[in-house]
Amino acid sequence: MNEFSQVYGEALFDLTSEEQLDQAVLDQILSVDSLLKEEPDYLKLIASPSIAGEDRLKMLDEAFSGRIHEYLLNFLKILCERNAFDQFHSCAQVYENLYNEKHNIVPVYVYSAVALSDKQKEQLVDALTKKSGKTIKLIAKIDPEIRGGIRCEMAGRRLDNSIETKMDSLRRILSKKS
Repeated sequence: MNEFSQVYGEALFDLTSEEQLDQAVLDQILSVDSLLKEEPDYLKLIASPSIAGEDRLKMLDEAFSGRIHEYLLNFLKILCERNAFDQFHSCAQVYENLYNEKHNIVPVYVYSAVALSDKQKEQLVDALTKKSGKTIKLIAKIDPEIRGGIRCEMAGRRLDNSIETKMDSLRRILSKKS
């Protein structure tokens, strides 16, 4: 994150949090961020200084007016006016991090060879909640490199219970005895 994203993301979070709109706006930010990832040409178009600022603001109104909260729309317009629309993703990350911090939420990325069942996810969330004392937001991803077991990444820590890690550990032990 750069300083611009930190300052602007924090300013939007402070405003929405003060008015108890932080959850609703977070959902909309994540939707807009996802949309911009799916439509990179739109992002380039809005960020393009070769298009008059007034026209870019009209495009934002046409795309988002009535669909997202006025604060978020105005935030997008400010980024556009400052020729910093390409910073939206970073601002969104800052906003989400602040939201998670305020609400004691920890995102946990879980990698497995196959999709986890709902019951497995539930058990994992329960175990991690008990261990951390925080609300867990589980983000499950499939990683074909993992042949069995799971790998979790949580708050900068890595919990690796994959077969590869266990085999590597066993190899190190056996190589030391040789």
